[in-house]
Amino acid sequence: MLQLVRQMPPGVLLFLAYAFVVLSILGLTMPVVIDQAVQTPVTFIGLVWMGLLAYLIFTMTLVLQRKQAAYGLSLGLTTLLLPLAAIVFFGAGGWILSVVLVVAFGVMVWALRRPRSREWFCEL
Repeated sequence: MLQLVRQMPPGVLLFLAYAFVVLSILGLTMPVVIDQAVQTPVTFIGLVWMGLLAYLIFTMTLVLQRKQAAYGLSLGLTTLLLPLAAIVFFGAGGWILSVVLVVAFGVMVWALRRPRSREWFCEL
């Protein structure tokens, strides 16, 4: 596994770092979902969190397996930064954090679209 990580292009490593950050945020906010599940078995936030968790783990697994489908899924997961930037801008976060999130989105998309990163997703 360590050899696989050494072979990864920087864009794929950047995406995996982003995916692990998202995974850790989901894990840290899971008590909110669990508290709501005690009162009501099916909640909107629970459905969204479980769907996002499944999408995230599936995408990370495909990236590590170098599957072609992982390219589109990784770009899709990267687009989560744009709604987050809008929420931060119109919410309580302010415009500076919003600009940082948009720049992070641009860097992530640029890194994933580089030829070396696209070559990583070569298996069917």
